[in-house]
Parts: sequence; structure tokens; C-alpha cells
Amino acid sequence: MAVVKLFGAWLSPYVYKVIWALKLKGIPYEYIEEDLSNKSPLLLQYNPIHKKVPVLVHDGKPICESIVILRYIDEIWPQNPLLPADPHERAVALFWIKFADDKSPFISKLYRTDGEEQQVAAKECFEMLEVIEGHALVGEKKFFGGDEINMVDIAFCSVAHWLGVIEGFTGLKIFEPHKFPRLNSWIQNFKSIPVIKDNLPDTDKMSAVLKRRREMLLASKSS
Repeated sequence: MAVVKLFGAWLSPYVYKVIWALKLKGIPYEYIEEDLSNKSPLLLQYNPIHKKVPVLVHDGKPICESIVILRYIDEIWPQNPLLPADPHERAVALFWIKFADDKSPFISKLYRTDGEEQQVAAKECFEMLEVIEGHALVGEKKFFGGDEINMVDIAFCSVAHWLGVIEGFTGLKIFEPHKFPRLNSWIQNFKSIPVIKDNLPDTDKMSAVLKRRREMLLASKSS
């Protein structure tokens, strides 16, 4: 049997994308938690360019970058496909995955910044939610691709879980359910899937760590 290892960090949404994909496919793997303030020689060996998690190692061969890893997983293990078979539907899914990858970093900027910079990030996040609500979740769809979870749902995981945690300790209010009813329904559906629900970071622990990280980042900026 092929040996699969995943180098990750418990707080990273990019790592959870890979965890969920492996679990949805039923692929056993070994998880290695990385201390990102003291990266292991193996991580640096497997990802010498970006030196980041996640890194998937399959039979000794490393694959880096979460979306690249998801595509690899879907090609190597075709069961429970994460992308549509139809070429046009697949192209549409890849468009939204790219959109999520481009826009999701603004969510982390919400806790990394303050003042005008934070307001710019908040505006970008709000506009992202408007686009998702008005264009990606049209119709009576349970998930982005219809009745089954796919790679687009996984790509937007920061909206489903990380955004609310960050709003909680920054005092920002960007996502309001009554303004985004389709998105709100999708979040409930997404987080009710056992593989997702059982493999999410604890919100209290997240809040404590990210709040402390925010305080340190802002203190270093002002000094």
C-alpha cells in the first residue's frame, strides 16, 4: 500500500482542505504537525521554495500548495470525485476555486491589520461574499456543485469557519445571515457533513491563538 504523509499546522485552513479531501476519498495517511516557528528539516526538504504547509508526501514524492494537492488527490484516487466530469462544469468549478484562492487571504488580513488597512480587507471580504451569494450559489443548490460536496466547497472553507472566528475577536461584522441567505444555508450544510464537522479546529482555541497573534503583530508594527 502507498504511504501517504501530510505535513500540516492545526490552524491552517489550507491544511484542512487536504485533510477533508483525503477523508472524503477514504485514504489513510500519517499526519505530522509542524511548528511553523521552528520548521522541521523534512518540511524544508520537501518544500524548499515556499517552506509552507500543507505538503503531501505520496510514496516519498512531495506535492505542495493546497489546490495543487487537491487536484493530485482527485487524479490519483478517482473514487468520490471532487470535480465534475463534464468539461464545462469542471471549468466553472475551477474558476470558483481560483476565485476562492485569490480572495480568501483577505480573511486572514482582518486579524493581521488595523485601521484603514483592515477596512480595505473588510471591504474585499464583503464583496467576495456578495459575489458568492449572487453568482456562485444561484438556484436551490445545497452545495456549490449541487447535492454533493466538491472541491469548490472545500476551497471556500475559510468563509465557512475561519471568518466567523476572526469576526468574533476583532469586533468586525461582515457576514450577516439575513444579507447572505444562500451562503448561510451553504455554511450550515457544509459544516453538517460528518467529515467536515469532525475535523474542524476548535473555535475557542482558534480565537485565543489568533487574538494573541494579532496583538503581537500590531505591537511589532507600532514599535
